[in-house]
Amino acid sequence: MMYRVRLMCGASVLATLALLSGCAGVARPGAVVSTAAAPPAPVGPNPQVLLLGEVHDNQQGHRLRYELLRQRVEAGWRPAIVMEQFDRENQDLLDRAQKGCLDAQCVIQIVHGPRWDWQLYYPVIQLALTYHLPLVAGNLSRADASRVVRDGIQATFDPQGIKDYRLDQPVPADLRVAQQKEIEMGHCGMLPAMMVDGMVNAQLARDIWMARIIRDQRPRDVVLIAGNGHVRKDIGVARWLNLVQPILTVRAEGYVEPGEHAGRYDQTYALSTQERPDPCAKFRKK
Repeated sequence: MMYRVRLMCGASVLATLALLSGCAGVARPGAVVSTAAAPPAPVGPNPQVLLLGEVHDNQQGHRLRYELLRQRVEAGWRPAIVMEQFDRENQDLLDRAQKGCLDAQCVIQIVHGPRWDWQLYYPVIQLALTYHLPLVAGNLSRADASRVVRDGIQATFDPQGIKDYRLDQPVPADLRVAQQKEIEMGHCGMLPAMMVDGMVNAQLARDIWMARIIRDQRPRDVVLIAGNGHVRKDIGVARWLNLVQPILTVRAEGYVEPGEHAGRYDQTYALSTQERPDPCAKFRKK
């Protein structure tokens, strides 16, 4: 749920549990597509795994992403939809909601958590209900994130997961350094040094769990709905997905506000900056 300085997690540095809840036209791959005109058509064939990012509060990005996903589904694609917005411990509750609900508002009322503006996700949830696409919970709970911060990345994984994702070895240095940079920038450079390693571990654990949950859906294709930080090719879920055989075809699409995004996604859609209060103000008051 990482979305840099422009949009914080909605909690102060001292509100540790809130921090642990997480914060990271057709064109050729890597090109930036303007969204000023009518929405473009989806680019490329349906992959086995389609990673769709977001700036969590950017309404324009939510609308565009939904439109492009809707076009793929209406053309006949039937993926499972893994969502960062649902904690994985709530999968049974989410399954019951999908079976008993006729509309997205019903699902939201049953399974909603406090960290999200759920009406932004209503269209995607409704699309899943209409076309009978499985909704899959993809995120760590605050309790599990706290365990990771306290005990390390391995804390929430079984022996097979530790083996598959090589968690008995140090995380590659480039990946840890890049995640640390993102965490520090995302908290305006004001995060206490003692908290940085734990929060990096929590972010890495989220990415690994999303990769694992995506693989659990095989042989069905999968869409991941998550923050731009999670869907990055270089340091996000894609980095972990194909550590395990068989190799899957993966496409990452970022829905981004102005900034440097080169090399992070296969496709980048440019958004206008969402108006919001200065996200660093709350840190300066501490």
